[in-house]
Amino acid sequence: MNTAKLQMTTEMETLKTKLKATWISGDFGKIAESFTGGAAEFVKRLDLKPGIRVLDVACGSGNQSIPAARTGAEITGIDIAPNLIEQARKWAEQEDLEIRFDEGDAENLPYENAGFDVVMTMFGAMFAPRPERVSAELLRVCRPGGVIAMANWTPTGFIGQMFKLVGAHVAPPPNMPSPLLWGDEKTVRERLGDGVSEIHCEPRLITFTFPFGVAETIEFWREFYGPTHKAFAALDEKGQTALRRALEKLWTENNLSGHGTTQVESEYLEITAVRKR
Repeated sequence: MNTAKLQMTTEMETLKTKLKATWISGDFGKIAESFTGGAAEFVKRLDLKPGIRVLDVACGSGNQSIPAARTGAEITGIDIAPNLIEQARKWAEQEDLEIRFDEGDAENLPYENAGFDVVMTMFGAMFAPRPERVSAELLRVCRPGGVIAMANWTPTGFIGQMFKLVGAHVAPPPNMPSPLLWGDEKTVRERLGDGVSEIHCEPRLITFTFPFGVAETIEFWREFYGPTHKAFAALDEKGQTALRRALEKLWTENNLSGHGTTQVESEYLEITAVRKR
């Protein structure tokens, strides 16, 4: 088992503490509810079989773990945010599903080498600050011939554009690669490198649906989505007004619904790779 504590600079320790606080803030579980269908479709394409060992990295409130467990596969989920792990456990209990959920870091997974047949992550591991560590860990815990599956926001998709917009109002952490690089096929191929024998990348769309208008949707994200919550909190009243207006413009331009509800589609890159034997 990989129990060695990674050496980090004080700067990196501070950054990781702030990132953890970001995902604990708000309530990402409420955001996740808006795309449960898309998460289930991502899992379905993995064609999981009963008894195989699956690790859900940065599992959040269980959007992928729950449908995966329904297949009969043996699921372990791990996330940096303890409040989301608690939500995932309650969801599993409600469905009478046996899933192991651990609090932990995608950069230092507390599991043995080659311990899983499938290692998956959806809109999660991409936000860890050291992608080289993430790549190494995903590869390490996946057995030779096993599958690594990722779903990562693309730079040009709706969520990618929203991150860029927020970054124009609140400076992102310095010296941290953009999480959106995980949505670039060339970068992903470089990061997984010769650790995989084959890799397939395909752009896909996922739909967010909210039963209220754009203004209420933005307030919903401000309250419950950690990065947006923290961005607004970092701004004064004038800055918050400017950010809200910019977000209203983006959401309005992309809203597919015009009857007091909000529906947007966002592109992500789906990566399916086979661990080199």
